[in-house]
Amino acid sequence: MSDIKGRRIAILATDGVEQVELTEPMRALTDAGAVVTLVSLAAGQIQAMKEDVHAADTFAVDVVVSEARSDAFDGLVLPGGTTNPDKLRMDANAVAFVKGFVESDKPIAAICHGPWTLIEAGGVRGRTLTSWPSLQTDLRNAGATWVDETMVRDGKLVTSRNPKDLPAFCTAIVTLFSEAA
Repeated sequence: MSDIKGRRIAILATDGVEQVELTEPMRALTDAGAVVTLVSLAAGQIQAMKEDVHAADTFAVDVVVSEARSDAFDGLVLPGGTTNPDKLRMDANAVAFVKGFVESDKPIAAICHGPWTLIEAGGVRGRTLTSWPSLQTDLRNAGATWVDETMVRDGKLVTSRNPKDLPAFCTAIVTLFSEAA
């Protein structure tokens, strides 16, 4: 894997995040030397889930999104689970945070339902990406080209479909963030 020592990567997640889509990218990034910050809607802990319906572990929030600035980070990860990105895309501060990465052309990685928040932030038009299959119509309606592939890289955007894709996704995001200026 590439070295990303000292790169500051935000992971935006809230209650309902698919645990493995939070922990595996976090581990890959940390192992490669990144400084990973969990950004969420409120202070305290977030409740992760397994397969959307089984409560898993809780995780401490590092920064509340209303106080976070995209310019403080080198990249962004948007994990899935259905509840997590659905809550995030309904929060104006979360959408503004993601939009900051989009407008600054910073690297973004999204897996599973994670692209929902990216749609809301105007970050998919003209892009090719993948996601959980049920998002394909949403993505197409937002101007993206949706493909059913393990991992898709379109410039500074990396996407994957589901937890089974995590090995390819994690490798790709470490490479993505290592190439970021």
